[in-house]
Amino acid sequence: MPRRSGVLGCAPARLTHLPRGATGSRRLEMTSRTLSVEKAKRFYDSFGAAQNAQAFYEDDAVSALLERAALDNAKLVFEFGSGTGRVAERLFRERMGESSRYRGVDVSETMVALARKRLAPWNERAEVILTDGSTALPARDGEADRFISTFVFDLLSEDAIRSVLMEAHRILTPGGLLCLANATPGNGTLGAMVSSALLCVNRVSPSVLGGCRPITVAPFLNGASWRLVHREVMRSWGISSEVLIAERV
Repeated sequence: MPRRSGVLGCAPARLTHLPRGATGSRRLEMTSRTLSVEKAKRFYDSFGAAQNAQAFYEDDAVSALLERAALDNAKLVFEFGSGTGRVAERLFRERMGESSRYRGVDVSETMVALARKRLAPWNERAEVILTDGSTALPARDGEADRFISTFVFDLLSEDAIRSVLMEAHRILTPGGLLCLANATPGNGTLGAMVSSALLCVNRVSPSVLGGCRPITVAPFLNGASWRLVHREVMRSWGISSEVLIAERV
């Protein structure tokens, strides 16, 4: 996504230098590549429903995230990157209250069409909006009380991550929850090996993985704007995921 000027309070920790004792995987993480908005749009327009095939390693992290997101009391859940609507369908079937509303956004016309079709049973409470790739989000200040994004932040550049976090802070009500899951560098021998392999593929050709690469979002959270509620790293099929929940201060 293109860079949007401005920061949320004090700037989050930058990942542009190499900390003492950083591993090879960490070194690659900080020099990884991302796709342009147009290239990402073309990839996911073409990828379409095949995105659901990623559920084999994503579902455990998504389930852990939804369990801790206290969604039954949510009035408006905003999802950044609706994809095929798979997570949104789970929200309606398993988590959200009968009066809860959902709004999702995506840059891919194919994904938006798939999500709208999937959420047709909840048409009166669900809307999916096609965006142009800007990080400016279609929501009023303080309108949402949950901001969800699963396996999207690992597609974004560092500048885009900061911009989206700024927007999430803007549209969340005080005390609202930021709920994220994304691919992250793994712990242990297997996790580190898989992470390094994914990062190497990303460096050579980011389009092979749709721009996805293991990242760590937690350092981007500014303590003056967010209070970290929960963070864990899970591993499924060798791929590690960061599950993170933070409260808007």
